[in-house]
Parts: sequence; C-alpha cells; structure tokens
Amino acid sequence: MPILATQFLADLTRVAQLLGAGAHVLNACADRYHFTVGLAASLVSGKLSLLPSTHTPEVIRQLTAFAPDVICLTDEVDCDIDLPRVPFPGAAAAGSASPAPVPAIDTAQLAACVFTSGSTGTPVPHRKSWGRLIACVREEANRLGLSGSTCAIVATVPPQHMYGFESSVLLALGCGHALCAERPFYPADIAAVLCAVPRPRILVSTPIHLRALLESGTALPPADLIVSSTAPLTPQLAAEVEQRFNTRLLEIYGSTETGQISARRPTHTPEWRLWPGVTLSVRDGETWAQGGHIEQPTRLCDVLEMTGEETFLLHGRVADLVNIAGKRSSLAYLNQQLNCIPGVLDGAFFHFDDSRASHAGVARVAACVVAPQLDAARVVQELRRRIDPAFLPRPLLLVARLPRTSTGKLPQEALRSLAAAHLQSGGIA
Repeated sequence: MPILATQFLADLTRVAQLLGAGAHVLNACADRYHFTVGLAASLVSGKLSLLPSTHTPEVIRQLTAFAPDVICLTDEVDCDIDLPRVPFPGAAAAGSASPAPVPAIDTAQLAACVFTSGSTGTPVPHRKSWGRLIACVREEANRLGLSGSTCAIVATVPPQHMYGFESSVLLALGCGHALCAERPFYPADIAAVLCAVPRPRILVSTPIHLRALLESGTALPPADLIVSSTAPLTPQLAAEVEQRFNTRLLEIYGSTETGQISARRPTHTPEWRLWPGVTLSVRDGETWAQGGHIEQPTRLCDVLEMTGEETFLLHGRVADLVNIAGKRSSLAYLNQQLNCIPGVLDGAFFHFDDSRASHAGVARVAACVVAPQLDAARVVQELRRRIDPAFLPRPLLLVARLPRTSTGKLPQEALRSLAAAHLQSGGIA
C-alpha cells in the first residue's frame, strides 16, 4: 500500500508533537519510513538527529555525555537502548488528520550528527547541515542518471548508516523519489521487495549483498539501476552483476566525515569522478578533501592517486597497507585475490600478531575464509599462484561466517577476536 505525501506530512506532525523539549534525538527506527518521518519531525522541531554507527551500551553512554537531553525514537517493542524512549505511534485513522503544509527547512539548519570512531575510542561527532546534505544527493541523482525522473528506491543498508542515509532517505526527500520502508537482507527477500515496487526502481546495496545474490541463483525482477558502496567492487563481480541482472551498476565513494564525493561505473573505468566543487589535495603524504558540500577540510583514510583535476584511483585504506620483508601490498588487493578463488564464498585478510609465537611483533597477516568445499591446504595452494609468498596468511582460518556489520564491513578488531578464539580452541589451519 503506497503512502502519499499528505500522509507523510500528517505523520511527521504527529511525531513532532511527541519529541519533547530536548534538542537531540537518537533515531533508532528500523523501518525506513518511520526513520524518515522521525528525521523530518526532528527537522521541523529544530532538533538534531544523532546517528552513531552502533547502539552498544558504551556508545549510548558516550552519546549521553555528548547530549544529556537525548531521547530515543524507536519502532521496536523490545528496544533495550538505555535512554528515555519515545515509541513511534501507531497508524492514524484514515482521514483523521487535517492537511499539513510542506515545511520549509533553512539550508543552514543542522540536520544530523554522524559519528566516527576516535583514536581514543570516543565517537567523534560530525555535524551535517540540511542544505549541504541535499546539495550532495542532488548531485548523486545527476551522476546516477535520475534527474528529471522519479523512481522507487529499495535499499539493503540501514538508514542510520551514512551511505543508507544519503542514498535511500535523502535521495528520496531531496529529489522527489519514493523510498521503500523495508530493509531486505536475504536474496529471496531482496527479489520480493523489488518485485513489489513499481518501475523505474533502483537497488541500493553493498558488495557483500550483491555477491550473495549472485551465488544464491535468485532471479531478480528487472532493476533499472544498481548502486553499490562501502567497499570497491572487483571488476569481475561488477561485470557479473551487470550481465546477470541486465542493468547498469554504479559505485559511490565517500566517508562518514565527507559524505559521498565521487562515483564511477566500474565496468567502464577504474577512475572515480569527483562531485563538482570537491577537490583533493596532498599534505605531508595524506589526502584531504574539501569544497563543495563538505563541511570542512577532511583527511581521508584512503590512499588515492590523482589522475586528473576531477579523477582519481583508489588504492585502499591507509591502515590496509602491508609491508613485510621489504615488500608492499594492501589488504584490499589480497582480499581481491582471495575472493577470486573458486569455492571461496567470503574471505578477508587482516593484520595479526600472535603474542604466543616466537616471532611476535613481526609484521604478518592472517585470513579468515568461508569455503565449505575447500580445505586450508587448497586455499593456500591457490593463493601461492596469485600473491607473493611473503603475504600468505599465517594463520589461515576456515570459519562458518565472517563477523560483518549490517553494511557488510569487517572491523579489523572483530577479525582479530575471531582469530584469537580459533587459536585458543586449536582451530588453526
């Protein structure tokens, strides 16, 4: 059942009346429509939406220290977030609300505060103004070929994540598109949700979800565009997605701090093209982004190679660089080679230091691999054909699944914890 703009305006008015006098809202709604109503209600109430990467007790404690008046807007009955909670209201009776006007939001108004992990473990806030957020996604619409038309957006990423926030919520609000409330995860669910929305329709997803779709053999209904982010796609995966689903696939590059700043079609070019007004500069070996919609000059955590005034190549994260015995590589390259091995469903290299080993303190890498039909010796044999022996994983751990986040990312610490558990239990290959 489609929800019309008149109902959306009525819902945001109802929710705005529930948010109280405080200035900060933790929008924890899982339903994308509820999240969007909560965002809009916060905007018209002059409140700042807080969007941390997780809702662990420690993060909530730190969030309370940052904003003592914060409340939690939630649509989950069993929500256990330790904050004053505002339940999302049930559906209003049809025709019970009087028509509400479309609100005008000042472009300078702060709309959201996103958080990155600080070096001390304390989340670092990054405030986002409404005007810059909308300018960013309107350029995204241009790059995706969505300007001048409307489409339905289905997304597998949560709306609280910067990529999902921009490409599924703000893209709809700022450019007149329709958003789908569901967040499908499994391949059959993704296909069912896509089938339920009208064309033209786009799928906003991640490499891990797209790879799972391919491996499942699930038949997707036609999608007019697939958008991917959170990690670069391998050329092979990008080509297979376009071929299997008979569509265009475009990638978005950005960060929590900057928002999205560039895009590419990986089957056509390895180069990324910057958003208008955004520039990159190198200072003391570090790449900084500034201009355009970016709130302030920001250091990027990736290794970029400028190929023109508006184009660059992405070589992986600074923290992913690997230097062993005078030889250099990157975790991104090693992961690409690992995941190209037939039979490997998922796998990742990571920096590892086994304190029990006699060579503790020496740089080394390990890997966790999901490959039910292979043994460790076969995986290592295949890796020897693809990478320098100095970068062979020690240890290589065969696991049932990798500890990915809801957006498909793999925190290095989670991989190290998984490896430590395997070492302790003797499950080492």
